[in-house]
Amino acid sequence: MDTHVSSSTLLTPWYRLRRFLTEQEWEFAAHERPVMPGSPGSPDHPLRRQIAYALIAVLVGLTGGLGNSLISANTYQLQGALGLDPVEIAWLPTIYVATNASINLLLVKFRQEFGLRPFALIFLGLYAAITFAHLFVLDFSTALIVRAASGMAGAPLSSLCLYYMMQAFPAKWRLKAVVVGIGVPQCATPLARMFSPDLLAMSQWRTLYLFELGLALLSVAAVALLRLPPTVRQKAFEPLDFVTFTLYGSAVALFAAVLGLGRYVWWTNATWIAWALIAAIPMLAAALLIEHHRANPLLNTRWLGSADILRFAVVTIMARIVLSEQTFAAVGLLTVLGQNNDQLGTFFLLLFLASAAGVAASAITLNVEKLAHPVMLAIGLVAVAAWADSYSTSLTRAPQMYLTQMVIAFAGTFFLGPSLLFGMTRALQQGSGHIISFVALFGILNSVGGLAGTAMLGSYQTIREKANSAAITQAVDPTDPIVTQRLQAGSAGLARVVGDPALRSAEGGALLSQTATREANVLAYDDVFRLVAALAAATFLYLLFLLARRRWRERRALA
Repeated sequence: MDTHVSSSTLLTPWYRLRRFLTEQEWEFAAHERPVMPGSPGSPDHPLRRQIAYALIAVLVGLTGGLGNSLISANTYQLQGALGLDPVEIAWLPTIYVATNASINLLLVKFRQEFGLRPFALIFLGLYAAITFAHLFVLDFSTALIVRAASGMAGAPLSSLCLYYMMQAFPAKWRLKAVVVGIGVPQCATPLARMFSPDLLAMSQWRTLYLFELGLALLSVAAVALLRLPPTVRQKAFEPLDFVTFTLYGSAVALFAAVLGLGRYVWWTNATWIAWALIAAIPMLAAALLIEHHRANPLLNTRWLGSADILRFAVVTIMARIVLSEQTFAAVGLLTVLGQNNDQLGTFFLLLFLASAAGVAASAITLNVEKLAHPVMLAIGLVAVAAWADSYSTSLTRAPQMYLTQMVIAFAGTFFLGPSLLFGMTRALQQGSGHIISFVALFGILNSVGGLAGTAMLGSYQTIREKANSAAITQAVDPTDPIVTQRLQAGSAGLARVVGDPALRSAEGGALLSQTATREANVLAYDDVFRLVAALAAATFLYLLFLLARRRWRERRALA
């Protein structure tokens, strides 16, 4: 108790709240000191506390991962429940990513200046409050505002998952803990699709938010009960930080809006896309120009522009694009063929198990001297699996895609941890000040990169569907005996319910047209699978070239 504080002050709710949120004072031993200001210390914990830290990490990580996955997995149901059109419902997951992608720029400095305790409790409390506000969403505008706020409030959950998981492992395995901590939220996507049909069956769309609210409140209670070891604090914020963040965050949000909505409104048909890009590019350039000339920049442009980091960015963005094969192409194909989340429980259970296996395998096989190898292996696996999927037909169902999609789910979590450590180790080699720059880069590559992958594959699927549909329609000749037989078969199936022969004939033609559209979509998705396989193979060969060149240079230097 503070001796200089009066007893009346001690009883005030404000003082108690401040004491509850205050970071603890801690005398660190040499081996316990945080790696950098804003990260927790590394004391030794008894086994029971390590288990508790691990369970809280999983809880917080899945809470954060489900925040957007529950919406993305149930867009059709929410569209009907809220009375939205396809463009409006596409805004909900997009605006979440738009606000989530850049907020970590400020959160890193918040941890450095105020500590981990207020960071954890304030932002988890905000996330729970905003999740509660979802229950009162009645129209598109309120849904958009709440989702935008949820994206900002949910960003700290991935960091908390990582920090709690680091406390669950012994000091010698802390890098393996980083791999597990960054992988846990990725397992939320198949989980969301697996059990959301049961949640929707209870009380439609509000049950999704009630479930998310329950997880958020459990996370608040768990984090309040078991603190992270405190960090080393320092003065972090500068006035120019907020100028940079405003410019940079606005630019990222505009780019995210363009990528998330472009294929729905179509790129050349919506004038707002041009205006968004016209506004975003100068704002991003201004932010980078300000940072280039600062003594303590948020974004170290010289380091971000180095050859090593640019290669890392190219490989990571390509990995995010090809991994969109699962969330867009595979699920989209099964949806076109008449299967939805209700019928794909086993499919998503297997994807969850494969994702968890990818996290475990990545942690077990981690080698800090060979961080590029698991990334190359993961992308190579995607190339093989996508090429196998490109032979899908209208008779393909989920069981025929179990193996290939499990391989892609495994690859998606297997590459992420080594990719994070590759950039983080290079940032720490240059000094702890480069961590903020890396966090900004990694956040943009994964969040906006996922949107870019879906935008690219979705646009290509639309173009190929139109081309395939035109080719199929052109090949349909009403005088062809096979076509005539197909029209008659469609009409005969309606004979009991449609008495007019002319109307029956027209309905038979409509059924044939629906079949042609379905086949055009299947062929278009096959084209998407081939594109993914080609991009993944090219990225694999690029990584192979980089590794071979590095080995050749090392041998030459030794010689």
